[in-house]
Amino acid sequence: MRVRMGRLGGMFLALAAVVLGSEALAADRPNVLMIYTDDQGTLDANCYGSTDLVTPNFDRLADTGIRFTQMYAPSAICSASRAGLLTGRYPARAGVPSNVSSEKGQAGMPASEITIAEVMQQNGYRTGHVGKWHLGYTPPTMPNAQGFASSFGHMGGCIDNYSYFFYWNGPNRHDLWRDGKEIWLDGTYFGDAMVDECRRLINESEQEPFFIYWAINWPHYPMQGTAKWREHYADLPSPRDKYAAFVSSLDERIGLIVDHLERTGKRDNTILVLQSDHGHSVEERAFFGGGNPGPYRGAKGCLFEGGIRVPAIVSWPSKLPQGEVRDQMAVGCDWLPTLVELAGLDMPAHHLDGKSLVPVLEDPQAPTQHKSLYWQLGSGKRPQWVVRKGPWKLLGNPTDRREPKSLTDHDQLFLANLEMDETESENLATQYPDILAELVELQQGYATGLEP
Repeated sequence: MRVRMGRLGGMFLALAAVVLGSEALAADRPNVLMIYTDDQGTLDANCYGSTDLVTPNFDRLADTGIRFTQMYAPSAICSASRAGLLTGRYPARAGVPSNVSSEKGQAGMPASEITIAEVMQQNGYRTGHVGKWHLGYTPPTMPNAQGFASSFGHMGGCIDNYSYFFYWNGPNRHDLWRDGKEIWLDGTYFGDAMVDECRRLINESEQEPFFIYWAINWPHYPMQGTAKWREHYADLPSPRDKYAAFVSSLDERIGLIVDHLERTGKRDNTILVLQSDHGHSVEERAFFGGGNPGPYRGAKGCLFEGGIRVPAIVSWPSKLPQGEVRDQMAVGCDWLPTLVELAGLDMPAHHLDGKSLVPVLEDPQAPTQHKSLYWQLGSGKRPQWVVRKGPWKLLGNPTDRREPKSLTDHDQLFLANLEMDETESENLATQYPDILAELVELQQGYATGLEP
């Protein structure tokens, strides 16, 4: 009996040592805060060239981090882009080639997909979701079943920021949830509620590192900037005035969380990623525009540059370069493998389309980590798609939300060279038949590889 008890005691001590060792290792790992803005135009921050906006906190993060000039969203619409970000896989491979339903009881991204939250949670991180979800509205497809120990926000595509009712459909579809249970905060400004939630998650993560996914649903419609910023931009023409007020309201709240990280002594060891989910909206609900894509063609919902080229910044003051710019081609799917490597974790064993950007972050001369990239928006017989290789970009079945009549039947295959013409104004398909054939073959390989 004494021998058996001795052996059991030894086993318990060994197990305790492993647990304590893993906890100590987790405590040394960096915190991660991913901020995913919504419908923010390609150049909509001062550090990206807009001169009519007040965005000191975007600029502050760029000054203390690395700003990308050729970062692409995983898709040009909300659900698909989020699926690509959270899984590190092309949205079509992740089962979300287009938007999912905003109606309660409707599933979204397959529950079998592995999110970055699940990877982080399995490695000792305290995981939290704040803000927009839009990846499913059933218990198996809501945040708490996808790796998030904590969830606060709305499950559908957008809400009124004071009543928390779904913005464009009725009847009476209230949409605010905490950990799978409906809650009510009538009259509380959602931006302030999200800031409070982020602070709470940061404060509660003392013994373990935190991973927070703050999917802030701004400047997505309804454009409800605060009175302070609406007054500031009163002289701007419409719809830029409404859009700008919401961008600065967004920027201000990001600054509150960065301030909180500094006050709590956690800023230096927090990796902060800030990126838009796709380009600006030109829908009627967004007053037909307001965003600034600069020279780039297109907007949200199409795969020209204005729909998928987005602002993106990563900042980790204690480890990464500061005040630098990277021009290498990258995509939002890259953040999962990048953060996993930066945190010193094992890479997931299943297929990822994203590539770690660590070589690019460490060396401005490093080559792009992608030989080519692929987008597919929608499904069925005529989805939009794009294949990008070097400066060449081939669009299939393209649309241009800003100028819908600018494309003809002859543009079903639209070839552009972004070094020759970043505006994608001329279809080069007939001028470069060999390049066209090469990219068509590349696209067919991608599409076949994504089939279940």
